[in-house]
Amino acid sequence: MGIRNYLIEGVSGTGKTSVCTELQRRGYHALHGDRELAYQGDPETGTCTDSATHENHIWDVDKVKALVASQNEAATFFCGGSRNFSKFIDLFDGVFVLEVDLDTLNRRLELRPENEWGGKKAEREFIARLHQTKEDIPRNGNIIDATAPIEHVVDEIIRQSEVNKR
Repeated sequence: MGIRNYLIEGVSGTGKTSVCTELQRRGYHALHGDRELAYQGDPETGTCTDSATHENHIWDVDKVKALVASQNEAATFFCGGSRNFSKFIDLFDGVFVLEVDLDTLNRRLELRPENEWGGKKAEREFIARLHQTKEDIPRNGNIIDATAPIEHVVDEIIRQSEVNKR
């Protein structure tokens, strides 16, 4: 993965997937963590569970460690959310937290199909609570205003990651 590694986090609907796709489009090495690293497991032990819940949405810590240790790219961006980020957050050179206002978040979530996380009313209400409490996101990340067009959001992440490497 990268000589420098960055985590891009935020509550559902803030744009993590869109940021990852835009980074890839621009030629950056970026991983869709929710697709490539995630599974349902106990956040403390990592043991797989049959329970498909928000609380059990975790990343494979050993896989994250192995990817961070590899240095095939100048930079790698790990995009997505996990309930066990505390198990690997210290491995990253920087953490970016995408933030939007509640109106923007609600508009984005209302566009999701019902079979996608955040597509059901109860899930949207839960996400709104997480948005308010910020209990599910890293506390020490660089805040990125993700209400801007995706190109500007990614420009800012790249700018800050370039500053960070000096």
